[in-house]
Amino acid sequence: MEFRDLKTQYSRLKTDIDAAVGRVLSEAHFIQGKQVSELEEQLADYVGVKHCISCANGTDALTLALMSYGIGAGDAVFVPDFTYIATAGCASILGATPVFVDIDPQTFNIDADALERAVAQTLKETELTPKAVIPVDLFGLPANHAEAGQVAQKYHLLVVEDGAQGFGGTIGGKRACSFGDIAATSFFPAKPLGCYGDGGAIFTNDGEIAAKLNSLKRQGASPADKYDNREVGINSRLDTIQAAILQVKLKAFIEHELAAVNWVAERYSEYLGGCNEIILPTVPDTYGSAWAQYTIMLPDSKKRFEVQQTLKESGIPSMIYYPRGLHQQTVFSGSASGSFPNAAKAAECVLSLPMHPYMENADVRFVAESVLRCF
Repeated sequence: MEFRDLKTQYSRLKTDIDAAVGRVLSEAHFIQGKQVSELEEQLADYVGVKHCISCANGTDALTLALMSYGIGAGDAVFVPDFTYIATAGCASILGATPVFVDIDPQTFNIDADALERAVAQTLKETELTPKAVIPVDLFGLPANHAEAGQVAQKYHLLVVEDGAQGFGGTIGGKRACSFGDIAATSFFPAKPLGCYGDGGAIFTNDGEIAAKLNSLKRQGASPADKYDNREVGINSRLDTIQAAILQVKLKAFIEHELAAVNWVAERYSEYLGGCNEIILPTVPDTYGSAWAQYTIMLPDSKKRFEVQQTLKESGIPSMIYYPRGLHQQTVFSGSASGSFPNAAKAAECVLSLPMHPYMENADVRFVAESVLRCF
């Protein structure tokens, strides 16, 4: 069994993907071919924003978003403690300081009350200037952007939505990557919408910021002359082959894959729902998840190990996202202040089960029954 079955996906989409890649090879426009701009228009239209700027990967997307607003040394960037390191690393690499915030234990996303406490503590105890917050749409579920946005507005913070796992999620019909001032996503193969390599994109309604991003991702080149560099940027372009693949996969994502992963999630919740010792994923009213992961909470790390071993013996892969909070990462050791009990608890107890749009009912039932054997 595959954790995320890219092989089956390719077999279903093979004819269209092979044709799309073949067109790129025959046209030989491997950098900034027409498929790149076409994809950007399609992504912007789907998300519901004016501008989409593609780039080389999700980490660059976050970094470029901060760069476009001048975030740097002396600035505090608030990030949830329970997330992938790129969310914090994008601030650190620009000389800014990531400040960790505890999570809502029900959704695993940033907790607005903890965010406000972190901002107040930063203002009181440090010389840093609070500048930005990066709510993460973890496991496919959009963050509570309304409440986080209220805190951001109160303290005049830039809101950068990290939609690396959230693409396709919704709140009240409004799609992920359209929240906040600017948003970033990743097209890493295992993401809800993934390519066959690295890729990323940034979303904004601000035309000036979009123009700046298009310059920054090309070494700061001016629009008219790529050898006239107006500022220092980076080299971060989505190549044409990946754009062509994403065009095919975006169509499948819209037409059936997003609905399929929601069906799989419903089956998991149906089969596992009778066990009171397992905490199932929460999707609040009016929210829709893209189900990047189906993540359960087990009673403790000992039980998690037992479940994971049982799954392994049955040929079922599982993953721990994430085994430690950012404050527990070696690179940030000694620099994190405050306590993060919800993030620490999640790191000890979460387990992600196989999840993809091509799972059959028998597979979902087999995984669920294997989990339940441990209780």
